[in-house]
Amino acid sequence: MSDGTTGDASRGPRTTRQWVVLAVAAVVLAALCLVAGRWQWNRAEARNAEIDLVNANWSAPAVPVDEILDGPGAVVPGSEIWQRVELEGEYVTDATVLLRNRPVGGRGGYHVLVPFEARLPGQDVVIVIDRGFVPLGRDAAGPDAVPAPPSGTVTVVASLRADEPPSDRGAAPGQVQAISTEQVLAAGPDGGAWAEGRTVGAYGALRAEEPAPETALAALPKPDTDPGSHLSYAFQWGIFAIGAIGGYILLWRRERGALRGETVSAGDLLLASGDQSDADGVRARRPARDRSRTAEDEEDALIEAQLH
Repeated sequence: MSDGTTGDASRGPRTTRQWVVLAVAAVVLAALCLVAGRWQWNRAEARNAEIDLVNANWSAPAVPVDEILDGPGAVVPGSEIWQRVELEGEYVTDATVLLRNRPVGGRGGYHVLVPFEARLPGQDVVIVIDRGFVPLGRDAAGPDAVPAPPSGTVTVVASLRADEPPSDRGAAPGQVQAISTEQVLAAGPDGGAWAEGRTVGAYGALRAEEPAPETALAALPKPDTDPGSHLSYAFQWGIFAIGAIGGYILLWRRERGALRGETVSAGDLLLASGDQSDADGVRARRPARDRSRTAEDEEDALIEAQLH
């Protein structure tokens, strides 16, 4: 039975090789935690940069679209994402397409995507405009109705967004899974051949249009600026890394202390526990040996005890 001073006596102390293996495992675990923490830190930094961009561009004054998209094939610079631009031209209503699986405010429905022929100095361009949101219809296969955009010449104010990567998920006719200009145009009734050579690598999130439509769509919300939990996760991973190294050190110190305890005598333990006074009392109560008795006296006493 263990006396509480040697730890797990049946196992015995760990060997040097076992300590090395444990040390390597602790270092590897700490390193992995630090890598995960660094990844979360980078995500936090990237998210903060996105938020700063939204805050800078969302409310900025609108500029003519040709200051950013100067012609067919142009793409939106990263620093101009969410910048408001003003376009003048006409909606191609017959090429309207619905974007599915993109809820707004937790509500299921569709975004209405309509190509827009914008007039630029020198050459027109075709840019997809996300005009807003319509809820699911009664049968959930599509909206009950899609309000039409204004006809004729329209002035549109929209926030520029970069073209999304094409989606490989299927969709019903007239619907898409991503706002990729090529896929949106191809999903229209006549395909996208009519706009060939005039498209840009961007789309616009509608902010206003003049003249106003007869029936307005639900407006698109402001981009989410919640920083998320990436920073707190980064600190948590750092704590886990410290815990891995600290746990190894604690285990080593405890076992070393247990090994040192095995060499302590019972008398030393008694002294260490503050029981020396009790030990002295026990020794004081023991009868003192009468050193004056001889061997013959002891023998006579033994015979007398047997006779009685």
